[in-house]
Amino acid sequence: MEKQMENGGSQHPPEGAAADWTIPQNWAHYSVEDHATWDELFARQSRLLPGRVSEAFLKGMDVLHLSRPGIPDFEELSERLMKATGWQVVAVPGLVPDDVFFDHLANRRFVSGNFIRRRDQLDYLQEPDVFHDVFGHVPLLADPVFADYMQAYGRGGLRSLEHGALHRLSRLYWYTVEFGLVREDGGIRIYGAGIVSSHGESIFALDDPSPNRIMFDLKRVMRTKYRIDDFQQNYFVLHSFDELLRQTLETDFAPLYAELDPLPDIEIGELVEGDDIITRGTQAYAAARA
Repeated sequence: MEKQMENGGSQHPPEGAAADWTIPQNWAHYSVEDHATWDELFARQSRLLPGRVSEAFLKGMDVLHLSRPGIPDFEELSERLMKATGWQVVAVPGLVPDDVFFDHLANRRFVSGNFIRRRDQLDYLQEPDVFHDVFGHVPLLADPVFADYMQAYGRGGLRSLEHGALHRLSRLYWYTVEFGLVREDGGIRIYGAGIVSSHGESIFALDDPSPNRIMFDLKRVMRTKYRIDDFQQNYFVLHSFDELLRQTLETDFAPLYAELDPLPDIEIGELVEGDDIITRGTQAYAAARA
């Protein structure tokens, strides 16, 4: 899991990074064990996801040839992605400042860490690595609608900094891009990268009776706190990616931020009046972990 947002404003890039914080991927420097770790993670998730993940994600994997063995070369990956939707993948040295992150998204550049987790970290890693970033995020960037949403989100993020509303946008990112669910073919499918790249949460998000599953509402999501250290207690379900893009493009966020400012935050796992509840969770998992 990650906390990409709320990472501060402009800072100086670290030594060896360009002004926009990008660095070379250095694909040739990956070890045999690095590639083997990717292959193990890829094989495990690929077996699990059919029937659970959005069809757009599976199509993106095919378009980008992600089934090839080893960690993808960003240059080759970007060539295929550019042909599909005009996006590219660039390497960065870990989390980047918010304005840098938003600017990359606004210009159809997806930032990715270039390191991969150790073998003893297969099931949990707090800082996003190349598997989370590329396997989890990039396939949906080959979908034209979701690709447009991510660019619109980047532009909206830059504007949110002017209104002191970063926490609102970070919640939207968290509950869509990272931990979103979507209705598809009469069922619910996962699409958020934090779920897609996690073996445990890929099962928990759909099958466990513990979490609440609630239909997506923009204002509700932007008021809702989230946790970064464990499975989610609330998941929000889209009708479609088109709905998400439409709401993002049609909403005037400045007055929306002003409307939300006096309202209290909604706590993690809390249900409120007006929720369109699909599954009222038991919250047993969270209670056991408390």
